[in-house]
Amino acid sequence: MTSSDTASETVSGATPQTAPQTTAQAAAQAAAQAAARAGGADPRDESPQFVLPLVVRIEKAEPPARTDALQTAARAVLAMLSDERSQGEGDEEGEWARAVRDWQDARIRKVVRRARGAEWRRAAQLPGITVTGAAAEVRVFPPVPLDGWPKELVKLQVSGTDLADPEPPAAPDPARPVLWLNPDLEMSAGKAMAQAGHGAHLAWWRLDDAARAAWRDAGFALSVRTADPGRWAELTTSGLPVVRDAGFTEIAPGSCTVVADHPTLRGCPTIG
Repeated sequence: MTSSDTASETVSGATPQTAPQTTAQAAAQAAAQAAARAGGADPRDESPQFVLPLVVRIEKAEPPARTDALQTAARAVLAMLSDERSQGEGDEEGEWARAVRDWQDARIRKVVRRARGAEWRRAAQLPGITVTGAAAEVRVFPPVPLDGWPKELVKLQVSGTDLADPEPPAAPDPARPVLWLNPDLEMSAGKAMAQAGHGAHLAWWRLDDAARAAWRDAGFALSVRTADPGRWAELTTSGLPVVRDAGFTEIAPGSCTVVADHPTLRGCPTIG
């Protein structure tokens, strides 16, 4: 696996619902979309840039399955966004809230690195949240400045053995959120993990408080699957959140990488 997306960025192709977002975030998204349509510079680049570090545990003898790792990374992003330490303002501000807010007001960069053995144990001692899947383990940390990585994380490898699924994943449950990957793009596992995280992030922005709470109560259940080639165009024009990559690594700028298909966003009931 190439386990890193060193500068992954997104612009949603759909117009975000602004109620769950802060006013600043909604304005930043609208300005970014307008700039993209006009071919101009993205105004979010004028803000200080932060990155959300994610570390996936990959032991040589027992690496996780690719789909399990992607799903766990997406759930880790949601765990960070929903954690009480990431919430609040003023006197009620959580210890991570300022960093999370500053990160979301600029580009929502995510970087995935890999660790094993002692490296993983050292990473686990830093403030963060570990999320487990069927076998995958991903630890997410509060956002840090682009050049301000903790020393325990900055030395972790950005690339490694590619991950694979031992057998094709089952069809996703249509009553649960699905992050659809672009079938025409080849992405390393790390790149795809970051992109899945972006898709979950954009879905979270679009949901109201009740839908967010229901998803959280369900353990952020979701699936990551590669879309059928014949359905990809329909998905990207459906009004669902679309991740567009900035093109710093692996793929061309502006490529649509993920469609976040949350049942609430298509008017369907969810299950816990």
